[in-house]
Order: sequence, then C-alpha cells, then structure tokens
Amino acid sequence: MSNALPPDLIRLVVSLAVVVGFAFANAAVLVLVERKVCGHIQRRPGPFEVGPHGLLQTAIDGLKLMGKQILVPDNADTKLFRLAPILSFVPPIAALIVVPFAKVLQVRDLDIGVLFILSLAAVNVLAILVAGWSSANKYSLFGAIRAVAQNVAYEIPLLLSLLVVVMWVGSFRMSDIVAAQDGFWFVFTPMGFVAFLIYFVTGLAETNRAPFDLPEAESELTAGFHTEYAGMGFGLFFLGEYTNMLLMAAIATTCFLGGWNGPWFLAVSGTGVVATLIQLCWFLVKVYGIILVMVWIRWTFPRVRFDQLLNFCWKVLIPISMANLVATAVVAKLVPLG
Repeated sequence: MSNALPPDLIRLVVSLAVVVGFAFANAAVLVLVERKVCGHIQRRPGPFEVGPHGLLQTAIDGLKLMGKQILVPDNADTKLFRLAPILSFVPPIAALIVVPFAKVLQVRDLDIGVLFILSLAAVNVLAILVAGWSSANKYSLFGAIRAVAQNVAYEIPLLLSLLVVVMWVGSFRMSDIVAAQDGFWFVFTPMGFVAFLIYFVTGLAETNRAPFDLPEAESELTAGFHTEYAGMGFGLFFLGEYTNMLLMAAIATTCFLGGWNGPWFLAVSGTGVVATLIQLCWFLVKVYGIILVMVWIRWTFPRVRFDQLLNFCWKVLIPISMANLVATAVVAKLVPLG
C-alpha cells in the first residue's frame, strides 16, 4: 500500500469538507434567523409561506441564486471581477481549521493560531477592494474605498484587544488560550471585559455589519461594492459575510468566553464522545449567542456617518485599547497567570 494517501492528508481533506459543509449550513440558518429576528423586531412574522413557518425560504433563495446567470459589465476587469467573490468566501473557511470547537475537535492546532486567523480574515477587505475596482461602477468604487479606510482603522483596536489575551496567556496557540480559561473566563476580568467590548465593536466593523455597513450602504450606494454582482457571485459574498460573522464570534468565544469550557460548575474536560458533544454544544451556544446580538444590533441601531465611524475608532477605541494593553502588561507582570 505504498501508494496510499498519508493519513494526515486524508484527515485534512475530510475536515475541510466538514468545515465547508458547516459554513453552508451556518449561512442557511443565519439567513432565516436574521429574517425572523428582523420580522419580530418590526412586529411582523417574517418569512412564513414557503415551508413550515418559512423554513424552506432560504433553500428556495439559494436555488434561485444558483440558477441566475453571472453577468460581467462591459468595462469590468473580467478576471478580477470573478476572483473577488472567491476571495471573500474561501479565507474565512480556511481560518476555521484552527478554531477549537472542542478539546479534540480542531483540524490544526498551530503555534501561531491567532495570527493565522487574523491574517486570513484581513483578506476580506482585499476581496471588497478587488470587487469595487473591477466592477467599473462608481458606487462599487466608493464602497471599496470606504471598506479600505474602515478596515485599516478598525483592525488596529481589534489586534490590540486580542493582544491582551495573548499577553496574559503567553501563547498564540488557540488551545492554550482555551486551557488558560479553565475555571474562569477572561471576559470576567476588568481588562478582559474592556478588550471583549472593543473586539465586539471592531468585529461588527470588520464584518461590515450595521451600524458600520458603510461599504454597502443601500440608501447611499445602491449595494456598494457588490452592486454589479448577480447569481452566485452575489451569493458567495453573502456566504462570505455570514462565515466571517461565524469566525469573529468563534474568536471571541475562544479568547474571551472560555471556548468549549462550560461554567465552572458544569465543566466537562474529557475527550470521550459524550464529553466532546457537550463541549461542542457549549461552544456553539456561545458563538450563536454572539451572532444573535449582532443580528439584533443590525435591526435596532441606525447606520452611522462615515466621519463618525472613523472618529470613533481613531479617537475612542484605539486610545482605550492601548491603555488597556498597557494595564494588562503591568498586571500580567505583577500577577502571572497560574
């Protein structure tokens, strides 16, 4: 059997297939959840006709997108125009391979796990820039310019908030960060709570969620950077947005909410099937709790002006995150973890 595939390669391929399937299922569920939450906030039922309580509406919409033709504008850069949706969808899925969903449910436990995730998450702004530039549309270009300015600004406090956790633990490895929260979660410490709030706000901006959805502001830019996209081109941007939401919530859960650890009185640290399922349930409950808050915020708060968005980052979030990082350094030196 010398020609047999290496076990690690088989494991990686199977794991990636599972992650991709999970990303598609996540998007399908979140589309329905977002519509239902929106409907109830606006005192209406939301999708209700297609399937029981509208459960099949997302599937029908997906089939509709797959059946539509992908049109490329005459003056567009065809190669970049087709590449942009792929750049939006693939990197966040690849970043999920280092997320520890449970003690033994992690595709790869990299030494630079946090940096690996953030480097791939940053590709999202490149996808938006490519989409806006290649579309030969002024609205798309304006959306891309906004996205670049927004993401460059908000990545700074996002990184500083995660450095608080990395400095406290002394490791970029995701499993080490979860293990350090066995018994207490960083969100319940003063510096961890401030870092979590900063991360959550910057996460909304990084995923272009309201009230920071300036790159695609429908009331101003038609649809922003994806104005010219139809069919699965638009569908991949849609999937990319919800996968980015999942990734941001997974990072917050791992770094601030104890990862797969439950509350101290319900903690399960084994590696058996039952223990793994319990850990996975705890992880997903935290992740989708964060996502539900993100959806709630979208349908509650109005969109901010672009100058307000940048001023809030440069004048408020960055100074607070830097001060919080310095305070963490002092406390970590005086009171080492463990």
